[in-house]
Amino acid sequence: MDFMVEHKLKVLILLAHPNLIQSQNNRELLQVSKSIDNVTIVDLYAQYPNYRINIDKEQTRLLEHDVIIFMFPFYWYSTPSILKEWQDLVLEVGFAYGAGGKALQEKYFLCCITAGASEEFYLMDTDRHYSLRSFLTPLEQMSRVTRMQFIPPYILFDSRTAQEDDRLEPWLMNWKKILEMFTEGTFRYDDVKKLPILNEYFITS
Repeated sequence: MDFMVEHKLKVLILLAHPNLIQSQNNRELLQVSKSIDNVTIVDLYAQYPNYRINIDKEQTRLLEHDVIIFMFPFYWYSTPSILKEWQDLVLEVGFAYGAGGKALQEKYFLCCITAGASEEFYLMDTDRHYSLRSFLTPLEQMSRVTRMQFIPPYILFDSRTAQEDDRLEPWLMNWKKILEMFTEGTFRYDDVKKLPILNEYFITS
């Protein structure tokens, strides 16, 4: 079945970058995201510098949005630490999972990632053994347990040289298109759910 979202979706971006001032890629990514209507952006490190996360506020934000996005630089094959703290505190039993925990059911979940290494670095036949997508297994499992629909990650590889190689601008423009698909009601989950990474949508479409 070719399922297409028939209504405009509200997007929540949870940004987790511990040193945003020095990150040109993520600052530009943030500016592009801010240019789209119906997108709410929460800078977790700015809002919770002491990691004292307001659980009620975060749960309310989740209830008010249809698409949940984790936006972060890829640190040691994982997320920056505040995202793990956010998950541990906010995704409570009875709210996000378990008996009566259906608050996130049928919402969409997506990771937007900047990675310092190249895409080839994460090929399965290298001595690293694992693709970047495989390192996101805990997040993919989180989405399943909370009954969210997992969208393949959107990744900027070789982020340190992306601007000088003229790769940053097209990547940002495609990110803008992704957000517009959500907010304008043209997103088709069936078109993307089987892709290894969301970047490939713009190669095949």
